[in-house]
Amino acid sequence: MNLELLESFGQNYPEEFDGTLDCISLAVTCQFNKRGTLLAVGCNDGRIVVWDFLTRGIAKIICAHVHPVCSLSWSRSGHKLLSASTDNNVCIWDVLTGECEQKYRFPLPILKVQFHPRNDRQFLVCPMRHAAVLVEVDGEHKVVPLDDESDLNIAAALDRRGQYLYVGNSKGRMQVFQLPELTLKASFKVTQATTSATAIKSIEFARRGDVFLVNTADRVIRVYETKQVLSCGKDGEPEPLQKLQDLVNKMMWKKCCFSGDGEYICGGSARQHALYIWEKSVGNLVKILHGTKGEMLLDVVWHPVRPIIASISSGVVSIWAQNQVENWSAFAPDFKELDENVEYEERESEFDLSDEDKSVEMGPEKQEEDLEVDVTTVDRVAALCSSDEETEDMVSLQFLPISPEVEDPEDGAATGAVAPGGGAGGAQDSDKQRSKENDSPISAKKRKYKTYEIKLDGASKDEIHPLISNRTKDKPPAGGKKGSGRPRNEDRKRMGK
Repeated sequence: MNLELLESFGQNYPEEFDGTLDCISLAVTCQFNKRGTLLAVGCNDGRIVVWDFLTRGIAKIICAHVHPVCSLSWSRSGHKLLSASTDNNVCIWDVLTGECEQKYRFPLPILKVQFHPRNDRQFLVCPMRHAAVLVEVDGEHKVVPLDDESDLNIAAALDRRGQYLYVGNSKGRMQVFQLPELTLKASFKVTQATTSATAIKSIEFARRGDVFLVNTADRVIRVYETKQVLSCGKDGEPEPLQKLQDLVNKMMWKKCCFSGDGEYICGGSARQHALYIWEKSVGNLVKILHGTKGEMLLDVVWHPVRPIIASISSGVVSIWAQNQVENWSAFAPDFKELDENVEYEERESEFDLSDEDKSVEMGPEKQEEDLEVDVTTVDRVAALCSSDEETEDMVSLQFLPISPEVEDPEDGAATGAVAPGGGAGGAQDSDKQRSKENDSPISAKKRKYKTYEIKLDGASKDEIHPLISNRTKDKPPAGGKKGSGRPRNEDRKRMGK
């Protein structure tokens, strides 16, 4: 489908269930890359499964962590992936090779990580019960100042261009810091009329347009304009563009997000697998998507370009999309769709090579001029560019190469075609050569990555990640203690024996 015509027809929000993505492991969190061609899914066994979203097939599996992956973030180019695990580790991965580039150890559980939108050498980390931290790739870090030193329940997010950092606390106070100096530019309270404090749970920015939403504990999603917030300055009173809520069921919202064009807002229920979709400009509820009853929602993300939503519940990624109706008459204006076969009557000289009845033109015959078609210039697609960009990012990673899998190889292919030596001996030689290559110092250097210890003052070491605490409450371990995640190398060897 032509992306330039995407917003011209129909409604730009999903309307029905469109299948699932089974990651084998239980899915916990997911994130689209900038163009929506790849979907990274973090699983409870520590793996990151990268899906080719166009073919709905697994493009890569990265054995990232031992414990569950709780947060993911793509770099702007799509070549790097930032992941956080419940064992307090944050890693940067090369998506093409699947190798770890850097590892950062924190003294606290990590709730959220986010790559800087325009600088892949900096990222934001939100530790549990601690101020947000801006971390450089080389391990240098800055702690974001707190509005109230006693209030440590912090939600933070970088705006879509990485110029400002928005921070909210459990007392409903929002602060806006300008990067990189972290100077306070604006501050306001979410609930102006009431004196009661309303905790800010999350902050999300639209990919298009200067708007953001604040998900609060009073079951209301407030939509603000960034220009208005910055113009109000410190201790200002900006009015939200919209206040979205479920007046009937009084739903708490687990996760909220904008559509790719910023015109719709999706709120995922904290009680059940239900997705509420509002129109941002009017504030009216346009659709409610219901998943399987009894399942709890974990994560919701909207496709950056198309009207598609991916949601996670019970470890499975559900896809919600529009019902595509094929309209063949759109290919030609005189094309007619028929319900039954009709005998076609040929028009006079319709299929003749030369029209005998054509009137002779006066004067010399007009020769058609050859049109030069430019096949080298790449036109800018507005759906894939930000408003301040003239051209697309041509170095961005859109797809991953996949080697074909041979299910039932022939006898000759299994032996003779493996190595030039031929026969089973050739296969053994190739295995030996492969093992030598793996043991070579070059490959050992590739596998090595640098680990940084991030020290945070006043960090409590007794904190437990909500994913782990919820799991232990729901399912107490029977018998001996068994940690979540994949078995370590020693255990796997033992099981193999």
